[in-house]
Amino acid sequence: MKLSTLLSMVFVATLSFTSQANNTAATHHSLTLAEANKLVTLPLHCVETPYPYKTGTVLGSAADLQEPSVVHPIFYGCFDWHSAVHGYWSMVTLLKQFPELAQADEVKTILKRNLTVEKVAQEVAFFSKDINASFERTYGWAWLLKLSAELHSWPDPLGQQLAKNLQPLADVIVSRYENFLPRLVYPVRVGEHTNTAFGLSFAYDYALTLQHTALQQLISERAKSYYLDDANCPITWEPSGYDFLSPCLEEIGLMQRILPAGQFLRWVNRFMPQLADKNYILAVGQVSDRSDGKLVHLDGLNFSRAWNLSVLAKQYPRYAHLQAIADQHVAHSYPNLIGDSYEGGHWLGSFAIHALNSAKP
Repeated sequence: MKLSTLLSMVFVATLSFTSQANNTAATHHSLTLAEANKLVTLPLHCVETPYPYKTGTVLGSAADLQEPSVVHPIFYGCFDWHSAVHGYWSMVTLLKQFPELAQADEVKTILKRNLTVEKVAQEVAFFSKDINASFERTYGWAWLLKLSAELHSWPDPLGQQLAKNLQPLADVIVSRYENFLPRLVYPVRVGEHTNTAFGLSFAYDYALTLQHTALQQLISERAKSYYLDDANCPITWEPSGYDFLSPCLEEIGLMQRILPAGQFLRWVNRFMPQLADKNYILAVGQVSDRSDGKLVHLDGLNFSRAWNLSVLAKQYPRYAHLQAIADQHVAHSYPNLIGDSYEGGHWLGSFAIHALNSAKP
């Protein structure tokens, strides 16, 4: 029996979740040390695993045909650049919350080995080429800023040193946003990587954490331009077959960040009035084949729906009933995180961590 299969059996057996697809009671689950010890195995397994790897780059010449680990000496694992970034975010987040992690020393070793001044400079050099101007726009950008913000908010000396090391790359990404957003006339509303609302949400959080007023104001202005007049979001059209983000709920998550409470409540009541119904039902996304890298996206959809619903339920009592729906979505996909397939394992752990942390009181 494969070790990953054994881990999966143990993992599922210890969960208190019940998987449900309709609006009935579901167990609310929190991120504990025991769960953290399981979840950290996912990024530990992939951040330094070089293959398989999807480059996603444009080749300017034969000279650009290099090993991924040469081009991206930090973010060469976990199948692709952005998944490697949120793999590092997962490790930092879990270590921050649970310094007593069983594999804390291994996590620290990997962080210190890879988030160095020299390796960050090589990542910056890649982004500095004009041919790579749109690389990872805006999904990978958002996760890089989320990793940076996580490091900056970690008071441990290691966290502060790593934040300083990573800052030149974060600065490049901020400049990318500042250059791109004024030119983006219409938002991208798909349920995958290029979704504009998602890409702006994490960047806005970074701007708040680092008190980057200019970036914060730019995102606020563009978000209002894109979304303020929206109404009656057609969530019944969701999910599309490959969605891992909800276009409707990601938009709510962004507008909740930037609008004052009164204005936001008026806006969301126009945008999705059905959410105020205490009997509202939202069926979970169903995955037919978790070995298919696109079809397994729907597990990610369940987690990303959950984090947006949880934040809305926590901040506004009239939407408190939505936490049960968030719990159902997490409950459905959480038991599938650890298993034989690399297709979901290389990225879904970070989505689960963010969903569980978003539900904390």
